Amino acid sequence: MQKEFTIANPLGIHSRPAGDLMKKAKTFPCEVSLIKNDKRVNGKSIVGVLALEMRCGDKVTLVTNGEREQEAMNEIGFMLESILE
Repeated sequence: MQKEFTIANPLGIHSRPAGDLMKKAKTFPCEVSLIKNDKRVNGKSIVGVLALEMRCGDKVTLVTNGEREQEAMNEIGFMLESILE
């Protein structure tokens, strides 16, 4: 499944929130990917998450596939649209 989210954090997804996103993604057995423009990365990789350079207002597509994909979509999507410190 996939859904588009808008980054809400005024500072974007810098190292601390990127680490939090990656840790949350790793709690799910399903595949987790993030897509911005034409770049697709593994959501369970800190290097991948940071490589997207997600800024406030950017549209990012979250893709989950496998066991507990709906739960992963809900929780990670909530984080993308939250103001993470």
